[in-house]
Amino acid sequence: MAKVKGDIIIDIEKCKGCELCTDACPQDSLETAKQVNSKGYLYIVKIEDNCTGCTNCALVCPEGAITVYRKVNNQKKEIAKFKNITNDITLTVNE
Repeated sequence: MAKVKGDIIIDIEKCKGCELCTDACPQDSLETAKQVNSKGYLYIVKIEDNCTGCTNCALVCPEGAITVYRKVNNQKKEIAKFKNITNDITLTVNE
């Protein structure tokens, strides 16, 4: 099974620091910042790089301050298929 890696971006000006996302995060990737935003709220920050992109944080955020990104690592992707090869060949793939 391919490993899923996620990332989030938190709009700190929208965040009111309710901590619903920190409670919802199964990876414990979030915590309250030590600073306040322009509205005077202690906002949430990502502290660990172990996000899986589960979207729990974004689903519970009442302000819609969290955007989740997901990518699949080590995914098998067919880049070429060879049939009926009778001689030696050289192949170079640039990705």
